Amino acid sequence: MIATLKGQISVKTPTVVVLDVHGVGYEVFISARSCENLPATGGTAFLHVQTVVREDAITLFGFSTKEEKDLFLLLITVSGIGPRLALTILSGIGVRELCQAIQARDHTRLTALPGVGKKTAQRLCMELGEKVGLWGGEVEKLSKHLPTAEVDGHHAMSDAASALINLGYPSATAWEVLQTVRGRNREKPAVLGVEDLIRQALQLLVRH
Repeated sequence: MIATLKGQISVKTPTVVVLDVHGVGYEVFISARSCENLPATGGTAFLHVQTVVREDAITLFGFSTKEEKDLFLLLITVSGIGPRLALTILSGIGVRELCQAIQARDHTRLTALPGVGKKTAQRLCMELGEKVGLWGGEVEKLSKHLPTAEVDGHHAMSDAASALINLGYPSATAWEVLQTVRGRNREKPAVLGVEDLIRQALQLLVRH
């Protein structure tokens, strides 16, 4: 099984990248958050990979961090959550936040994620509550080493994406336009707040 891949990015979208590894192109499905951490097309990327084998397909799911992959593997153990839904969940919320929401049985936060209804939220809390309670503590320790601005930026992006999704925009579209907004403001010293992200994203969406 393929566990990791390192290669040049030949195609990059918020949900899929194609890595050229010694002339072989590997299509890898990713979360929008992993996409944020990857270099632009043409750059070299390293991904932790989970290979999912079905009768009709072999699919690669990639993650920019080991923590995201580990949580993905926990999510797909929950009844009713397949790899695609697990990736969608990870696009909408950070690893630490998801662990905290599950441990706190925060159904409101969980059902705000695309594809997660009340029953799925209940299953997440019931089946993973104890597991992420211990494992999430390690994630909490790791997160404390991140710069405050970086953490705040991830929170703002997640909240802005949830707002756009609630307005009816597809998850992939919401994250793609928010990444465009973030890229345009990358040189600015201050982290964009949720309202600014939503406002600029809607301006771009209206133009298209």
